[in-house]
Amino acid sequence: MSQARMPTKAMLLAAGLGTRMKPLTDHMPKPMVPVCGVSLVDRVLDWMARAGIEEAVVNTHYMAAMLQAHLTARSGPPAIHISHEELLLETGGGINKALPLLGTEPFFSANSDTLCIDGAVPALARLAAAWNDDAMDALLLLHPREKATGYDGKGDFFLDSQGLRRRGEAPQAPYVFTGVQLIHPRLFDSAPEGAFSMNLLYNRHIAPDGSLKRITGIVHDGHWLHVGDPAGLAQAEQWLRANR
Repeated sequence: MSQARMPTKAMLLAAGLGTRMKPLTDHMPKPMVPVCGVSLVDRVLDWMARAGIEEAVVNTHYMAAMLQAHLTARSGPPAIHISHEELLLETGGGINKALPLLGTEPFFSANSDTLCIDGAVPALARLAAAWNDDAMDALLLLHPREKATGYDGKGDFFLDSQGLRRRGEAPQAPYVFTGVQLIHPRLFDSAPEGAFSMNLLYNRHIAPDGSLKRITGIVHDGHWLHVGDPAGLAQAEQWLRANR
């Protein structure tokens, strides 16, 4: 994708209950939890704005009025559109509901509880440059599992000459999915109504050799912080202070 076709719209997933972040989320939605004095949601939206995102759709559910008021008080790009969910729709269902606000061209999606620190080139620009519209329906940003901050899982994917493959039954995989991706709306063709995970759509693209058809990834060349619980929050703040 040429620079002239750099997507300018993005989806920010912010509707979760924030259960793992309790007790901080007893009185605020998780996206409003401050990290070194700046809320998660503002950090991600500011990161998007620096990459050239002009419009962002933010889904809401838990303590929606508080989050919407916070977003309304923001100044500067990106322009915010709210996609409210009376019932939680999960990752796939949330994006599917918001598609009318996202248009018919590829758009970015990111989680509100992770922070991407760009390398030499903004990660969103790297995704756009690697996009092949004829061969891809989704392009995922991956990060080396052992270099992630606040993440203690087994990893999600292998990425090699055969393409992108799930961890499956392997004890661990070298890459974790950052939650940041570039998606074409056609990925949601024939998607179910209501709540469903993006994993449902990914799994529809598994080839006989275990790789994913029309879904691949690139490796993040910056840093990635998972702010999923109070321990992850403490680690993120420690890293940010040490790497200002």
